[in-house]
Amino acid sequence: MTIQNNILIYQNEQGNIKVDVKFEEESIRLTQSQICELYGKAKSTISEHIKAIFEDGELEETVVVRKFRTTTNDGKNYDVLHYNFDMI
Repeated sequence: MTIQNNILIYQNEQGNIKVDVKFEEESIRLTQSQICELYGKAKSTISEHIKAIFEDGELEETVVVRKFRTTTNDGKNYDVLHYNFDMI
């Protein structure tokens, strides 16, 4: 694990899992795609878990989710949801 400009980079011993993590307000945040990569699960599986967590009231969406504006290589801007450590 290395820390560079508030980004944590995790990589397994074989070097084939690497996740760049936002570090904000004493917590880490990942996108849904990064959570999929971290756990090696399909997006549909992670979506089901996230939905169940919110429906069961285990976590409150307004507390664990934050939108960050991301600019892609083609210059388009998108709001991307990032989930805090509690959700991860």
